[in-house]
Amino acid sequence: MHGPGARAFDSAGGRCYSAESVERLGGRVGAVAIGRNEGERLVRCLQSLTAVLEHVVYVDSGSTDGSGDRARALGCEVVDLDLTTPFTAARARNAGYRRLLERAPEVELIQFVDGDCEVVSSWIPAAVERLDARTDLAVVCGRRLEQHPYASIYNLLCDIEWDTPVGEADACGGDALIRARALVEVGGYDASLIAGEEPELCLRLRRAGWKIERLDADMTLHDADIRSWRQWWKRSRRAGFAFAAGSALHGRGPERHWVRETRRVVFWGAVLPAVAVGGTLPTLGLSLGLFSAYPLSFYRTFRSVRQRGRAQRDAVLYAAFTQLGRFPEVQGVLQFHRDRWLGKATEIIEYKGTDNRP
Repeated sequence: MHGPGARAFDSAGGRCYSAESVERLGGRVGAVAIGRNEGERLVRCLQSLTAVLEHVVYVDSGSTDGSGDRARALGCEVVDLDLTTPFTAARARNAGYRRLLERAPEVELIQFVDGDCEVVSSWIPAAVERLDARTDLAVVCGRRLEQHPYASIYNLLCDIEWDTPVGEADACGGDALIRARALVEVGGYDASLIAGEEPELCLRLRRAGWKIERLDADMTLHDADIRSWRQWWKRSRRAGFAFAAGSALHGRGPERHWVRETRRVVFWGAVLPAVAVGGTLPTLGLSLGLFSAYPLSFYRTFRSVRQRGRAQRDAVLYAAFTQLGRFPEVQGVLQFHRDRWLGKATEIIEYKGTDNRP
C-alpha cells in the first residue's frame, strides 16, 4: 500500500550503479526515449539513461519547449520527426530504434522509455541479466510507478493501473527492455496505431515464438500530471479507440486480440444503458433494474484492487472510475469505426497540453 506524497527513488543520475555494472553493460545496451513538450521531466528521463548508457536516442514529436536542444546538451542523438506525417508513439519508437542501430550496430538490447518517465537505477542491470539468462525472452518489463500518486485522483488511477502481475505476460507497456534482434525480426511497431502499439507488437513477437516477462522489480517513475476530468476523459477515450483498432487488426486471429475488451466496453458503455432506458415503457420501468449490474461490476473491481494490497479508498476510486470510464471508452470505439468507415486518417488523441476538451 502506498502512502501519500511523492515517491523518492534513486533514478535520475544513476547514483546506485556500480562501476562494475556499468562496465558490464558496455555498448551492447542502448536506449530510445520519445517525447513532446515534456520540459524538465525529459531532462530527468535522459539523465537517468545517460548516466549508465553510452547510446541514447531521443525522438522529438514537434516540441515547442526546446526539448531537442536539451537532449543534445545531454549528449543524446536527436531525431526530429517530419511534421508532415501524423505523430504516433509507434512511429517515434521506430524512428528511434532504427537511428540507434544505424549509429551503433553493436547494440543488442534497447531500453524504450517515455519522456515523462525516469528509469530506476537498478532496473537496466537487472533486466539485462534476465534477458541474458533466458534467450527465449524478447521483452522484459517491470513496475512503472507514479512519482506523485496523490497529486490528483487521476494520477492515483494511473498508479493502480500500472500495478500488474509479475511473471510471463502477454504484453508490455511503453517502458521495456527489448531484444533488438527480435524487434527487427517482426518489423518494429505498427506506426499506424495511435495507441495500443505495445500489446500489438508483443502479439506479433509471441506469434514468432518469443516470450514476454514482467519482473518483480521497479522499472520507471512516471509523471502522469493529469489534473482535470477532461484529460482523464480523453485518455479513456484513447483507450477505447485502441481496443477497437487492435480488435479490427488481429481480432480474427487465435488470440482474439482485444475482442473481449472491445465487447466489454460496448456492452457497459452503450448496450446495457440503451436497453435499460429504451425498455422503460414496454416493461413498465422494470428494465431500469439492469442498472443494478453496475454496482456488481464495481464490487468485482473493488475486490480485485483490494486483493493487491491497496487501501480501501484507493480501491473505491479505481472501481468507480472503471465504471465511469466505459462511457469515454465507447466514444473511442465509435470514433474508430466512424473514421474507418469514412476513410479518415487517424489522428492522435492527446490528453496532455492546454487543449483538453473531450
